[in-house]
Amino acid sequence: MRRLISVAALGLTIFLSPNIVLAEGESGAEQLRQFVRNSKTAEGDFKQQQLRAPKANEPQDKGLKVIRQTQGRFVFQRPGRFIWDTQKPYEQKLIADGKQLILWDRDLNQATFRPAGQALAATPAAILFGETSLDQHFELVDGEDRLGMKWVALVPKKNPNAKNGNDLPYTKISVGMVNGLPKALELIDGLGSVVLVTLDKIQLNINLPASRFTFNPPAGAEVLRLN
Repeated sequence: MRRLISVAALGLTIFLSPNIVLAEGESGAEQLRQFVRNSKTAEGDFKQQQLRAPKANEPQDKGLKVIRQTQGRFVFQRPGRFIWDTQKPYEQKLIADGKQLILWDRDLNQATFRPAGQALAATPAAILFGETSLDQHFELVDGEDRLGMKWVALVPKKNPNAKNGNDLPYTKISVGMVNGLPKALELIDGLGSVVLVTLDKIQLNINLPASRFTFNPPAGAEVLRLN
C-alpha cells in the first residue's frame, strides 16, 4: 500500500541534523541526543524497505525478506517542515509546511491536506519535530553494533493521557548511527512488520527558503481536505 510510506517518512526525517564531529568512542545514544539538540536542515537520498520473516514454505536461512521497496529524496528543516519525495517505483510526495501535511500522488492526480498536529500525533515526529528534549519523551538505550552501525532504541515513556500508556504505533523504534550521522531508522509494529529506512548522500545545514515547502496542486487535480 502506497500510503504506508508516510508513517516511516514521518519517523525518519526528524533525526537529521548538523555535521557534528564526534569522538569515535561516543555512544550512539549521545550522538542521537546531539543530533536532535542541534538539528537545523538536511537533504539527501533515502531507500525504504518493508520486510517480513520468511513463510513456512520459504527458505529460512536468508533472514527477513524485502516485500516492498521505494527510494527518493528528502528535505528537512526543523521544526516541522520536510519533503519526502518518493521517485521510484512511483512518484509521490509527502510535504509538511509547519501547519499542514500534504500527500501528493501524481498517478492519481490527487492531493490530500490535513492538519499537521493531528496527522503527526501517532508518530515519533509529533515529539521530535518540536523544541523539547528527546529525553523528555523517550528512554534512549544503546543497543548492539550491527551492520556497521551503533544502534539506539527509543523506548517511549508512559503518557498518562494515553489509553495504552503511550500513543505510538510501534513496539520498537531504533536508529543506526555511524560517525555522528544517522544512517538508518528501523520501525517494528505490533504485528512484527519491519520498515527499514537507510540514508545516503546527506547534505547538512543547507539554506532552505520557506517557499521550498510550499505546494500548490496543479490545475485539474483532485483536492481532499481532511479535518
